[in-house]
Amino acid sequence: MNTLKYFTATILTGAALSVSATAKKPSVLIKTSKGDITVELNAEMAPVSVVNFLKYVEKKHYDRTVFHRVIEDFMIQGGGFAKGDPPAQKEGMAPIKNEADNGLKNDRGTIAMARTRAPHSATAQFFINVKDNDGLNPGGFDPFGYAVFGKVTDGMDVVDAVRKVKTGEQELVTLGGKHSMSDVPVEQVVIESISVIREAGAKPEAGAEDAKPEAEKVDAKPEAGKSGITLPAPKTRSSSE
Repeated sequence: MNTLKYFTATILTGAALSVSATAKKPSVLIKTSKGDITVELNAEMAPVSVVNFLKYVEKKHYDRTVFHRVIEDFMIQGGGFAKGDPPAQKEGMAPIKNEADNGLKNDRGTIAMARTRAPHSATAQFFINVKDNDGLNPGGFDPFGYAVFGKVTDGMDVVDAVRKVKTGEQELVTLGGKHSMSDVPVEQVVIESISVIREAGAKPEAGAEDAKPEAEKVDAKPEAGKSGITLPAPKTRSSSE
């Protein structure tokens, strides 16, 4: 029986996003201090999530951030905290629509959006599943699930190297102040940069934010005293509790 354990990241409002219908499956290169990971994004199945992610890539938001939460038999999570001593949370754009019902599953090697308990609250943070996590699909730990928007096509050995790092409890700087968090790598695993290496189809259209229907725009507020995403963690794992 799995227990629920929560981790948080602040949600801010900003511009809503959209994607061109002709943008199919762009690939991005995630360069880390452990090696390179290539991820194919699925804009056909998860258009809102993909264009959101690419907006952060374009802004270089992910450059010099860290994988701040690592659970060996669950997932590796990053994209929200800048490298530092201690790591400090970065501000994000508007939260986006949850696309977890797109048919893509949280299987090993997939990349998905992290979020708070609010279903439509994902901003910048993402995670890579290191095993099949059926509980993160719609109807699992909660009715909405966590939105998968791509998959690793090269570099799973790097993902596995990251998931095996030693972790512990550490104080991080969130937008709401300093908070002690668990499952933080003892030695920082740095995301040096994320860049687009191939685009199958057109890039997101200029000004597409304004053309997206209001239904795609959400205004999710963080819970009082919380600083971010909620991911249920398995009860049994080799990383520290």
